[in-house]
Amino acid sequence: MPVKTCKNGHTFVKTGDCPVCPICEALHKPQEGFLSQLAAPARRALENQGIKSLKQLSKFTEKELLSLHGMGPSSIPKLRLALKEAGLHLKK
Repeated sequence: MPVKTCKNGHTFVKTGDCPVCPICEALHKPQEGFLSQLAAPARRALENQGIKSLKQLSKFTEKELLSLHGMGPSSIPKLRLALKEAGLHLKK
């Protein structure tokens, strides 16, 4: 397996074509909030759409969220729970 180096100088070994550095990703992961409960691909999918708050998240349907690259079905229950705790829900 080839050794890769990210733009920040971290070296890592990763199979496939995914360019994401696992070291940078671990440093970027939020420590609290609903985004901290998600796997990195799902978190990046939301962040790439500008979704950084539960209020913003509540404007989307489940179908819209699942259409985002990186968002899988296992993330939906976590998002629903976070919304419920805040008194919000996904758009119908």
